[in-house]
Amino acid sequence: MKRAGVLLRGLFCVLGFAFFGAAPAWAHVRSESHSVWEVRGDGVDLIMTIPAVEAQRIVKGNAPPTDDEMKAYLSERVYPLADGKKCAIVPPVEVLAAQVGYRKFDFTFKCESAKNISLHSGAFFDLIQSHTNFAQIQDADTGEFTEELITHERQDVSVTGAEGSELKRASFLEFIQMGVMHIFTGVDHMSFLVGMVLISRRLRDLIFVVSGFTLGHSLTLALAVTGVLRPHAEYIDALVALTIALIGAENIAVATNKPGLVAGGLGLVMLAMAIGQWLGFGGLPALLVFGAGLFSANYLMVSGHVRDAGRLRMVITLVFGLIHGFGFAANLLELQLPKERLAELLLGFNLGVEIGQLTLVLAVTGLAYVLGRLKIAPPRPIVTEVAAAWLVLIGVYWYVTRSYV
Repeated sequence: MKRAGVLLRGLFCVLGFAFFGAAPAWAHVRSESHSVWEVRGDGVDLIMTIPAVEAQRIVKGNAPPTDDEMKAYLSERVYPLADGKKCAIVPPVEVLAAQVGYRKFDFTFKCESAKNISLHSGAFFDLIQSHTNFAQIQDADTGEFTEELITHERQDVSVTGAEGSELKRASFLEFIQMGVMHIFTGVDHMSFLVGMVLISRRLRDLIFVVSGFTLGHSLTLALAVTGVLRPHAEYIDALVALTIALIGAENIAVATNKPGLVAGGLGLVMLAMAIGQWLGFGGLPALLVFGAGLFSANYLMVSGHVRDAGRLRMVITLVFGLIHGFGFAANLLELQLPKERLAELLLGFNLGVEIGQLTLVLAVTGLAYVLGRLKIAPPRPIVTEVAAAWLVLIGVYWYVTRSYV
């Protein structure tokens, strides 16, 4: 019992440090961009689509980069080559209309020859090495269409004379690595995992919630990638944010012993948002928001009156895992995985996700034990309330921005 108490004190200390260091601005599932290349003899056309949050990385300050700054940055780092020589840009570089939250640019290149064409994409790797570019490549001469995964370690893709898609040749270990990085580059998923650790007062409770979360996301990841279910990505992103706010609200309800007040406040806010979206404000269906609010309020009421909520949380985190599983599947759906390797690559990615989340939980728990032994952990109530409030804050912020922006 004494050792458990030491572990819990250290755990709350670690959670406090973790939440004060969180950065809401980078609440992106992972750092990524998308490119579409069309190769016609010695000419290459490129359409580059970049999330606004990624574009913001290339400048200092809060002002978004100008179109000229974006063109200059991309022109130096994204281009085709012929026989190892960089192809020249044919001006002008056009700015295309894009969805809200994205920037899109159209480049045209002229190469000295049509021999040994390869494509180079080095954008954003100088800023964040875990960045991934999802490339779609069409060779107009042969009619061949391929999907490529461009990473910091693999920035060049052969087009003419290539042996086939890099994605088809990607190893099982590479997809494990992709799953691991999906956890460690997704601040929203990490926030939720740390929130689960925060709500677990005992090791048994932690086992329950992690098991439920694992079962949930494994199920929906498989259903989404195999095409049984295809959720709307924008809905899933918002619901992932809501799960973060909800687990923070549960911590507050338990700490204050006022589940009715917390549940009622959250329910009223969600009802107001549902009415607003029914009137046309926001991108989510009003019925979805109303249902999510009803579920959240009832869960907070039930968990606040259950003496031993560990098993209940296993069921609830299973539901949360279903939502996060669709979030994990978003990148895999964009890749259009080769059907002959679907089971292998899905297993590798899911295993990587498991390794990532277990590493995070064990690292936090291990560090917590050390801090507890050193007796430098602050009082549990203080860290609980501060961390829970921060979870609610960033969860609501992400939910609103993903619902209305």
